[in-house]
Amino acid sequence: MTTATAQLTAATAQRHLLLNMTANGSLGPEGEDLFVVRRGEGPYVDDAEGRRYIDGLSGLYCCQLGYSYGPEFAEAAERQLRELCYSPLWTNSAHPTAIELAERLSRIAPVDIEHTFFSSGGAEAVETAWKIARRYHALRGEPGRTKAIARRGAYHGLTIGTLSLTDDPGLTEPYGPPAIDTRFVSNTNRFGLAPEYIDDETFTARLLAELEAAILAEGPETIAMLIAEPVQNRGGCITPPQGYWPGLRALADRYGFLLVADEVITAFGRLGEWFGGDRYGARPDIVTVAKGITAGYAPMGATLVSNRVVDVINRPGAVLNHGYTFAGHPLSAAIALRSLEIMERDRILENVRDQQGRLADRMASLGALPIVGDVRGAGFFYACELVGDLDDGGFSDTARASLIVDLIPRRLREAGLLARVYNRSAPLVQIAPPLISDRQLLDRIADILADTLDEASARL
Repeated sequence: MTTATAQLTAATAQRHLLLNMTANGSLGPEGEDLFVVRRGEGPYVDDAEGRRYIDGLSGLYCCQLGYSYGPEFAEAAERQLRELCYSPLWTNSAHPTAIELAERLSRIAPVDIEHTFFSSGGAEAVETAWKIARRYHALRGEPGRTKAIARRGAYHGLTIGTLSLTDDPGLTEPYGPPAIDTRFVSNTNRFGLAPEYIDDETFTARLLAELEAAILAEGPETIAMLIAEPVQNRGGCITPPQGYWPGLRALADRYGFLLVADEVITAFGRLGEWFGGDRYGARPDIVTVAKGITAGYAPMGATLVSNRVVDVINRPGAVLNHGYTFAGHPLSAAIALRSLEIMERDRILENVRDQQGRLADRMASLGALPIVGDVRGAGFFYACELVGDLDDGGFSDTARASLIVDLIPRRLREAGLLARVYNRSAPLVQIAPPLISDRQLLDRIADILADTLDEASARL
């Protein structure tokens, strides 16, 4: 694509395309600030003018396998479309590919989770979890369980229902009162806390005591579910202390609410396991997934549900009045099956496990830079929280505009790395590279981060 053609493409997008989570009117009259990705290969993507970048964010945490498996997925798609292009999972109807995928997921899902409700993406999967939780409690004679518990800084989606579980006023306030009454409790970020909370046992005890107090204050009989990510994305790859997830399970059992693990980002190898919660001893009642289930080759979400919950919502005469037109679409289901097959065949989880120690060491070394306050994460999922020029570690408006808004994202892209640079609740640089990445590529990512953040440190 020539420069002139790339400019025309950007200008056309500015006139006709509304982007997600974007100040669309600020892209310039001809779309000159629009980044157009034209193609991908391996762990790389090329822009409209042919410049190549390491995709350090796997698209949007989706492209676990990178971009070179297209022929295999095309073959699976063609085979499916030649046989059946569409059939709904509605009323008393299903199709073989969705059935096969549900069975396949049951074999890798956490203990006691053997049922799947399909959707088109992560937000729909979380909406489904909420509806199933409400239906479960109503059928058990507890219709008063109408509240949810989520964690501060959490993000669980942008639909009206999932916004209720998302703790970000900038996202929620434009759309009015929440649809779900949600109580927010502390997440598991230790950065900035007193030194004694470095100890896992002490920190876990504090978190669980706060949660139990919130449950009692709201009334245990009013709580339908608690939702949490095994590693919280928003706020920067926040990992849990040892004992935290078993503690959540114990409180859910004690007070009768359902425990939901939002694995939209952390499932399918991101943390070196099929499900990230397995790394931390999670035993949820419901798991929500999307993104990596198809490695980005097709849209799909799913809500995986435990036997004990299904035993209730499947009682004779009970109806689950919920559904999506494209749930379990044959094409997406065929793509997901092929993705799981490739991940096993090419030992993708093993690659993450083999390389994660090296990546952890390289990321930890960034903590020596003056601008880096904390480094956290697991598997192929890491963030650096940045500290600035003020006495409290914050950034002045001038430093924020100069470094977080301008220098760091610009230098990363100039060096050929696509990463996420946050400028919201906390200043962060985040990476989530494709799970096919080898040691050389991970070292290159760390080198680019080090060079960029070193330059930024010098300008504080």
